[in-house]
Amino acid sequence: MAEKIEIGYTDRLKEAFDMMGKMGLLLVSVDVNSKPNAMTIGWGTVGIIWGKPIFTVLVRPSRYTHNLIEQTGDFTVNVPTPEMADIVAFCGSASGRDHDKFKEKGLIAVPSKKIKSPIIEQCTINYECKVVHKNDVIREKLDGVILSTAYRSGDFHTIYYGEILGVYSNK
Repeated sequence: MAEKIEIGYTDRLKEAFDMMGKMGLLLVSVDVNSKPNAMTIGWGTVGIIWGKPIFTVLVRPSRYTHNLIEQTGDFTVNVPTPEMADIVAFCGSASGRDHDKFKEKGLIAVPSKKIKSPIIEQCTINYECKVVHKNDVIREKLDGVILSTAYRSGDFHTIYYGEILGVYSNK
Protein backbone atom coordinates (compact mmCIF):
# COMPACT_ATOMS: atom_id res chain seq x y z
CA MET A 1 0.00 0.00 0.00
CA ALA A 2 1.28 3.45 -0.93
CA GLU A 3 1.79 5.59 2.13
CA LYS A 4 -0.41 8.72 2.07
CA ILE A 5 0.48 12.04 3.64
CA GLU A 6 -1.87 14.95 4.29
CA ILE A 7 -1.20 18.01 2.12
CA GLY A 8 -2.75 21.43 1.56
CA TYR A 9 -5.66 21.54 -0.86
CA THR A 10 -3.72 23.65 -3.40
CA ASP A 11 -0.38 21.81 -3.11
CA ARG A 12 -0.97 19.54 -6.14
CA LEU A 13 -3.95 21.27 -7.71
CA LYS A 14 -2.23 21.92 -11.04
CA GLU A 15 -1.51 18.19 -11.38
CA ALA A 16 -5.13 17.37 -10.52
CA PHE A 17 -6.49 19.84 -13.09
CA ASP A 18 -4.04 18.64 -15.74
CA MET A 19 -5.24 15.06 -15.25
CA MET A 20 -8.89 16.15 -15.25
CA GLY A 21 -8.35 17.76 -18.65
CA LYS A 22 -6.37 14.85 -20.11
CA MET A 23 -8.36 11.79 -19.03
CA GLY A 24 -10.58 12.65 -16.07
CA LEU A 25 -10.68 12.16 -12.33
CA LEU A 26 -12.52 9.50 -10.32
CA LEU A 27 -15.42 10.68 -8.17
CA VAL A 28 -16.23 8.11 -5.47
CA SER A 29 -19.34 7.74 -3.36
CA VAL A 30 -20.92 4.86 -1.43
CA ASP A 31 -24.33 3.25 -1.16
CA VAL A 32 -26.20 2.62 2.10
CA ASN A 33 -24.24 -0.62 2.58
CA SER A 34 -20.90 1.23 2.17
CA LYS A 35 -20.25 -0.34 -1.25
CA PRO A 36 -18.13 2.15 -3.21
CA ASN A 37 -18.71 3.31 -6.77
CA ALA A 38 -16.39 5.36 -8.99
CA MET A 39 -17.49 7.69 -11.78
CA THR A 40 -15.23 9.56 -14.18
CA ILE A 41 -15.54 13.35 -14.16
CA GLY A 42 -14.05 15.80 -16.62
CA TRP A 43 -15.64 18.94 -15.18
CA GLY A 44 -14.97 20.49 -11.79
CA THR A 45 -13.28 23.34 -10.06
CA VAL A 46 -11.70 24.28 -6.75
CA GLY A 47 -11.99 27.63 -5.03
CA ILE A 48 -12.85 29.50 -1.87
CA ILE A 49 -16.58 29.89 -1.25
CA TRP A 50 -18.08 30.92 2.09
CA GLY A 51 -14.52 31.15 3.43
CA LYS A 52 -13.99 27.42 2.87
CA PRO A 53 -12.00 25.41 0.31
CA ILE A 54 -14.62 23.90 -2.03
CA PHE A 55 -14.36 21.24 -4.75
CA THR A 56 -17.31 21.75 -7.10
CA VAL A 57 -18.40 18.73 -9.17
CA LEU A 58 -21.25 18.23 -11.63
CA VAL A 59 -23.28 15.02 -11.69
CA ARG A 60 -26.26 14.29 -13.92
CA PRO A 61 -29.39 13.02 -12.10
CA SER A 62 -29.47 9.97 -14.41
CA ARG A 63 -26.12 8.78 -13.06
CA TYR A 64 -25.99 6.14 -10.34
CA THR A 65 -23.54 8.35 -8.42
CA HIS A 66 -26.13 11.12 -8.12
CA ASN A 67 -28.34 9.02 -5.86
CA LEU A 68 -25.35 7.93 -3.77
CA ILE A 69 -24.22 11.50 -3.11
CA GLU A 70 -27.81 12.43 -2.27
CA GLN A 71 -27.85 9.63 0.34
CA THR A 72 -24.43 10.17 1.93
CA GLY A 73 -23.84 13.89 1.47
CA ASP A 74 -20.18 13.35 0.69
CA PHE A 75 -17.72 12.24 -2.00
CA THR A 76 -14.04 11.89 -2.76
CA VAL A 77 -12.21 13.11 -5.84
CA ASN A 78 -9.26 10.92 -6.80
CA VAL A 79 -6.46 11.73 -9.25
CA PRO A 80 -5.47 8.64 -11.25
CA THR A 81 -2.09 7.87 -12.77
CA PRO A 82 -1.66 7.83 -16.57
CA GLU A 83 -1.41 4.03 -16.33
CA MET A 84 -5.02 3.95 -15.07
CA ALA A 85 -6.44 5.27 -18.39
CA ASP A 86 -8.39 2.07 -19.10
CA ILE A 87 -9.92 2.14 -15.60
CA VAL A 88 -10.90 5.79 -15.99
CA ALA A 89 -12.48 5.02 -19.39
CA PHE A 90 -14.41 2.07 -17.91
CA CYS A 91 -15.65 4.12 -14.94
CA GLY A 92 -16.90 6.74 -17.39
CA SER A 93 -18.84 4.31 -19.56
CA ALA A 94 -20.14 1.58 -17.22
CA SER A 95 -22.84 2.19 -14.62
CA GLY A 96 -22.47 1.24 -10.98
CA ARG A 97 -26.05 -0.04 -11.21
CA ASP A 98 -24.74 -2.90 -13.37
CA HIS A 99 -21.06 -3.20 -12.40
CA ASP A 100 -18.95 -3.43 -9.27
CA LYS A 101 -16.24 -1.20 -10.69
CA PHE A 102 -13.91 -1.61 -7.71
CA LYS A 103 -14.02 -5.39 -7.95
CA GLU A 104 -13.91 -5.58 -11.75
CA LYS A 105 -10.97 -3.17 -12.09
CA GLY A 106 -9.04 -4.07 -8.93
CA LEU A 107 -9.52 -0.68 -7.28
CA ILE A 108 -8.73 -0.62 -3.57
CA ALA A 109 -11.07 1.42 -1.37
CA VAL A 110 -9.33 2.96 1.64
CA PRO A 111 -11.57 4.39 4.37
CA SER A 112 -11.56 8.17 4.47
CA LYS A 113 -10.56 9.91 7.68
CA LYS A 114 -13.41 12.43 7.75
CA ILE A 115 -16.31 11.18 5.58
CA LYS A 116 -18.15 7.96 4.59
CA SER A 117 -16.96 7.73 0.97
CA PRO A 118 -13.53 6.07 0.60
CA ILE A 119 -10.50 7.17 -1.38
CA ILE A 120 -8.85 5.04 -4.07
CA GLU A 121 -5.46 3.72 -2.96
CA GLN A 122 -3.98 3.59 -6.49
CA CYS A 123 -4.67 7.29 -7.11
CA THR A 124 -1.87 9.77 -6.39
CA ILE A 125 -4.00 12.55 -4.87
CA ASN A 126 -7.27 12.20 -2.94
CA TYR A 127 -9.73 14.90 -1.82
CA GLU A 128 -12.32 14.19 0.91
CA CYS A 129 -15.38 16.42 0.47
CA LYS A 130 -18.59 17.02 2.42
CA VAL A 131 -21.51 18.50 0.48
CA VAL A 132 -22.32 21.95 1.90
CA HIS A 133 -24.59 23.11 -0.94
CA LYS A 134 -26.09 21.92 -4.20
CA ASN A 135 -28.10 23.42 -7.00
CA ASP A 136 -29.39 22.34 -10.37
CA VAL A 137 -28.28 23.74 -13.70
CA ILE A 138 -31.18 25.83 -15.00
CA ARG A 139 -31.91 25.47 -18.71
CA GLU A 140 -33.16 29.04 -19.12
CA LYS A 141 -30.01 30.51 -17.57
CA LEU A 142 -27.54 28.64 -19.81
CA ASP A 143 -25.64 30.14 -22.71
CA GLY A 144 -27.06 28.82 -25.98
CA VAL A 145 -23.77 27.27 -27.10
CA ILE A 146 -23.42 25.33 -23.85
CA LEU A 147 -27.06 24.28 -24.06
CA SER A 148 -26.64 22.95 -27.61
CA THR A 149 -23.34 21.18 -26.97
CA ALA A 150 -23.53 19.84 -23.39
CA TYR A 151 -27.27 19.30 -22.98
CA ARG A 152 -28.65 18.06 -26.30
CA SER A 153 -30.59 15.35 -24.43
CA GLY A 154 -31.47 17.42 -21.36
CA ASP A 155 -30.38 15.66 -18.13
CA PHE A 156 -29.13 18.88 -16.53
CA HIS A 157 -26.43 18.42 -13.88
CA THR A 158 -26.70 18.94 -10.17
CA ILE A 159 -23.75 21.02 -9.01
CA TYR A 160 -22.36 19.78 -5.70
CA TYR A 161 -20.23 22.09 -3.59
CA GLY A 162 -18.01 19.86 -1.45
CA GLU A 163 -16.06 21.40 1.40
CA ILE A 164 -12.58 19.91 1.19
CA LEU A 165 -11.98 18.38 4.62
CA GLY A 166 -8.75 16.53 3.81
CA VAL A 167 -6.30 16.08 0.94
CA TYR A 168 -3.83 13.21 0.73
CA SER A 169 -0.96 12.45 -1.58
CA ASN A 170 1.35 9.51 -2.11
CA LYS A 171 4.50 10.09 -0.07
